Amino acid sequence: MKKVLSALAAMTMLVAAASCGASNGDTGNSDTGASSGSSSKSGKTTINVMAFTNEVPGMIEKYMELHPEFGEKYEINPTVIATTDGLYQPALDQALAAGGKDAPDIYCAESAFVLKYTQGDASGYAAPYKEFIPDVDSKIKEADLAPYAVDIGTNTNGDVVGLGYQATGGAFIYRRSIAQDVFGTDDPQTVQKEIGPGWDKFFSAAEKLKDKGYGIVSGDGDIWHAVENSSDTGWIVGGELNIDPKREEFLDLSKRLKDNKFHNDTQDWTEAWYADMAGTGDKPVFGFFGPAWLINYTMAGNSGGSKPGEGTYGDWAVCESPVGFFWGGTWLLANKDSDKKEAIGELFDWITLNCTKDGLQYMWANGLMSDKGTKDAVASGVVMGMSDGSVDFLGGQNMFDVFIPANNYANGKNLTQYDETINKYWRDQVRQYTSDQKSRDEAIKAFKQQVADNLSVTVK
Repeated sequence: MKKVLSALAAMTMLVAAASCGASNGDTGNSDTGASSGSSSKSGKTTINVMAFTNEVPGMIEKYMELHPEFGEKYEINPTVIATTDGLYQPALDQALAAGGKDAPDIYCAESAFVLKYTQGDASGYAAPYKEFIPDVDSKIKEADLAPYAVDIGTNTNGDVVGLGYQATGGAFIYRRSIAQDVFGTDDPQTVQKEIGPGWDKFFSAAEKLKDKGYGIVSGDGDIWHAVENSSDTGWIVGGELNIDPKREEFLDLSKRLKDNKFHNDTQDWTEAWYADMAGTGDKPVFGFFGPAWLINYTMAGNSGGSKPGEGTYGDWAVCESPVGFFWGGTWLLANKDSDKKEAIGELFDWITLNCTKDGLQYMWANGLMSDKGTKDAVASGVVMGMSDGSVDFLGGQNMFDVFIPANNYANGKNLTQYDETINKYWRDQVRQYTSDQKSRDEAIKAFKQQVADNLSVTVK
C-alpha cells in the first residue's frame, strides 16, 4: 500500500521506526518491508522506496506491470513525503542513519539538495552505480545523457551514484497572441532574438511589452532560476560563502522589474502566479522561464482550459532563453547497505539508461506513461532525438526542438548541498530590498548573517 504522508506524520513514523531498529525490536508489521532481504507475507522480497512525489514509485509499478516476472519476486513499499516545509530531507536522513529493516533501498533527491546525497554530507550512504550496473559508464555514453545531470550525480571519487530520467534545461515559454501584438509575429526564432541573448535585450523587450500594457514575466521568481543556474560558481567555494556576480546581479534585475512595473510582482507557487498562466492576473503576462515539466505539470493545468481555445491553452510557444539554465530534476540513488542490488540495477537501468523504445525515458518523452498523454524532456539525447515533442498546449509546436539544445547549455557545476536553504535566505532579502525595506548593502549583510547563524559555512 502506498503511503502518502504529511511531513509531520512521516517524521513521527520514521523516528518511531528508527527507535525500534536501534533496540533490535520488531514493529509488528512485516508488510512494511525490509532493507536486508526480508520478505513480506506474500513471500515476495520488499524493496523500500523513499521519494517526495509518486513519480518514481509509479515508474517502478509500471516496470512490474511490463515485466511480470520481476513482480513475481518483488514488491515495493513506497514512502512519499512532500518537500513542503523542507521536511523530506530530515526524514530521509533519519531513515538512512537508522539503517536496518526500514531503511530505503532506493531514495530520490531533487536539484535543490541532491549534492548533499551525491557529493556532500550524506554521500556516504549512496552506492556507486557500477556496483549494480557494471557497464554504467559505457551506457551513459550510449544514451547520450545530459552532461550536467551526470556531473551532479557523480561523487568526489568520480563514481556515478545518482542519475535521473528528466532533462530540465530551461527555455522561455511565451504567449503567442501577445508576441503577435507586440512583435508582429509569434515565430520562436524571431521572439528569441527579441528577448535575448542577455538581460539587456530582455529588458528592451520588457519596455516594448509595457508600452502595450503587458508584463514580461509574472514575478521576479520567474527570472531567478535562470539567474541561479546560469551562474559560474555556487554558493559555497572552498568552504566559504560565495556570492557569484551573476547572482548578486539578481538584486538589480529584480529591482528593475519591480520599479518599472514590468511584472505583476507575484511570488512563484502562489495563486497570483497561477492566475497569470490563465491570463487573469492584474495585467497580461508574456512569459515564464522553465523546463518542459513546467509546461506539462504546472502551466497546462493552470491555463484555464484543457484544449485549444479554452483559457490560454494553445496560446503558448517556446524559444531559447536569454541565458542557458536548468531548473529541477530528480536523481535516483541506491543505499550502499541494501542487498537488493540486482533488482535495483534492473530498475535503474530501465529508468535512467535504457535508450530504446522499451525504456522508461521513451515512454516518458512520448506521453505513454500518462493517461493524458503528457510528454516531457528526458535525460537521454538519443531518446529525445527519436521522440515527438509536439503538444497542443504549444499550438502544436515540437518543444524538443528547443529543449534538446537547452539541455546542453545547462551548467551542473554551480550547485551546493545547501542550495535549498541559502536560496530561500537570498530571495527573502532580495524581496526586502526591492520593496524598499532595506538598502542593497543591508540586504546583503542580512543575508550573510543568516547563513553564518544557521549553516556550517565560513562567512566573510
